[in-house]
Amino acid sequence: MKYAIVENGGKQYRAVEGSTIEVDRMTLEPGEAVKLDSVLLLVDGDEVSVGAPVVKGAQVKATVLEHIKGPKIVVFKYRPKKRYRVKSGHRQQYTRLQINSIEVE
Repeated sequence: MKYAIVENGGKQYRAVEGSTIEVDRMTLEPGEAVKLDSVLLLVDGDEVSVGAPVVKGAQVKATVLEHIKGPKIVVFKYRPKKRYRVKSGHRQQYTRLQINSIEVE
């Protein structure tokens, strides 16, 4: 099984050919191609390549499928005996990527 650990937006993701990953929102339209160059680890069967800090010549090619929103997170601040109550929420925006290929030059 061939997979890679890629870094995007300060976070690390496991990219497997043919699967999808959800990364932080990117300013790309659905259907556009994207190259992820910061490959930290590359596994191809029994062969493992560890980057220092990245694997040279390795890249992951992906296609933007859609932009989605994550689950709603409720933030409730409360101070007892002070009549202080603040309720707010947050929904993180993500971009779903289809992993097309993992290549090494």
